[in-house]
Amino acid sequence: MFQQFVSDHSAAVAIAIMLLTFAGFLFERYPTEVVAAAGAAAFAACKLVTPQEVYSVFSNSAPLTIAAMFVLTGALVRTGVIEKVVNKILDLSGPRPAVAIGALFTGVLFLGGFINNTPLVLILIPIVLKIAKTYEIPATLLLIPASYVAVMSGTMTLIGTSTNLLVDGVAREAGMAPFGIFEITPIGLIVGVSGCLMLALVGRYLLPRREDKAGEANLSALPFLSEIIVQETSDFVDRPIGEISDLSRIAVLGLRRSGKIYREDLKAMTLRKGDAVIVNATSSELLTFAENHKVRIGIFGKDAPGKKDVVIEAVLAPNHAVVGRAVKDLGSVLIPGVQLLGVHRHNHIAGEDLRSSRLRPADRLLLAGKPESLDEINQRGVLVSTTRTSGRAFRKSKAPIAVLALLAVVLLAAFDVMDIGVLAMVAVAAILILRCIDAEEAWGSIDASILVLIYAMLIIGVGLQKSGAIDMVVGGLAPHIAGLSPLMLLIVVYLLTSTLTELISSSAVAVIMTPIAIALAHDVGYDARPLVVAVMFAGSASFATPIGYQTNTLVYAAGNYTFLDFLKVGMPMNIVIGIATCIGIYFYY
Repeated sequence: MFQQFVSDHSAAVAIAIMLLTFAGFLFERYPTEVVAAAGAAAFAACKLVTPQEVYSVFSNSAPLTIAAMFVLTGALVRTGVIEKVVNKILDLSGPRPAVAIGALFTGVLFLGGFINNTPLVLILIPIVLKIAKTYEIPATLLLIPASYVAVMSGTMTLIGTSTNLLVDGVAREAGMAPFGIFEITPIGLIVGVSGCLMLALVGRYLLPRREDKAGEANLSALPFLSEIIVQETSDFVDRPIGEISDLSRIAVLGLRRSGKIYREDLKAMTLRKGDAVIVNATSSELLTFAENHKVRIGIFGKDAPGKKDVVIEAVLAPNHAVVGRAVKDLGSVLIPGVQLLGVHRHNHIAGEDLRSSRLRPADRLLLAGKPESLDEINQRGVLVSTTRTSGRAFRKSKAPIAVLALLAVVLLAAFDVMDIGVLAMVAVAAILILRCIDAEEAWGSIDASILVLIYAMLIIGVGLQKSGAIDMVVGGLAPHIAGLSPLMLLIVVYLLTSTLTELISSSAVAVIMTPIAIALAHDVGYDARPLVVAVMFAGSASFATPIGYQTNTLVYAAGNYTFLDFLKVGMPMNIVIGIATCIGIYFYY
């Protein structure tokens, strides 16, 4: 009976599942890839897609091309190419801050068209902080622009962002001709110039100037939620908390004993072996406790950090599988010998206690362990260190090979010698065989969560198409847009896509909006290509929130920004970029 109902109302059921999936994205109870996978499973369970249609999704070239480009970018990082290029730009700038900043962002605009912008921003963060400190500029004036320029640079070529490749893949499935690698470059240049002018002329007055809340100098003063575990030999045993002077100088939030957390009358409670004192303290305070009082800090470690251990502060990478998991469940992620000492969350305490805290993107973790152990975690893509490099030597002798591999992909694709996905996979094979990057490092550079999200959303897209949901949406919109000019229709599609991108994953928006844009164009008799390009650009143009795009999330943590900081400068950026993009597309096509 249920299946008959679904069959009779397939379009409505498909739209309902899509809306529930979007709601899951917004509430963020689960990682986006989990929500998308659940949505795809619902489409399959309701038989809105056949098994053959599900399998056909995996023949789409876009996700494979995206994965290959992640590996090529990883090779450029591993061989030191990106760092060398950026440092060269800074060396040529000398003591002139305006030249240094302008040259750096110009370099980012160029590099971002050929490599993924997320690792590019990870490299930029410490460089921007160094520039800010050198020229005595508040880092809050530079970190948001760094993210914005990286986002804009991704619009310069087809391979600049995964969103562009994904839209191209969905458009191909709909029967459109493939996009050339430089087809959108003229519009990307318009976006880059208009965005940079906006930041230079107006944006700098909208950005916050908080010298005491961003930059390297104050990273050590960040408070971390942690636990001080009382050992049998500790001088804390049999003493009330209120009588321990070192504890009185920090924020004691509670006491966990035998699985129960106490919050009241803490000063009068006498400590016993095995008690966990829940505190909010700086890294210096935590390490002092571990050294002087024979206590254990944090979890996953039996002793205090040893003399050969390194202590780092690392940012949790966005959209990774660990997001949303409790700290106590990270044993499979943190390799043996690595201690998690504490968790810092901007403007919030991360949880009731350290063990039960559920991690979010951009949380800052305090970790201790052997350099090689910490490097292994970095290679897995779980964490991004902002206070210490990974310690791996660059394979500089292999740099020419990595550069040639990327150039070969770009040039051969530009001359239509071979499909870009095939070219990218051949290039990956070449850099692996020639040892530009090790296999485990290559696979670690691929964000599996993005691929799961993309494949799941492709299944949902097929379900919406086959169930008639796309036709229903277009049929509802058609009467309202029938009299619109091509430019106004372009603006409507761009505005809708841009709004959704600020709220949910750009990959999800790309998969849903691309077929809608194509269908709308066909319904009113216009060429669909300009509308698809509008979806490409609007899907990347996320400036108004720190959660709309990964690079925004990273600088949000590094610069200790507020949500309002992004809104104040991001909303005008959205408007300027949107107008420039729509006008550029209209006249170009």
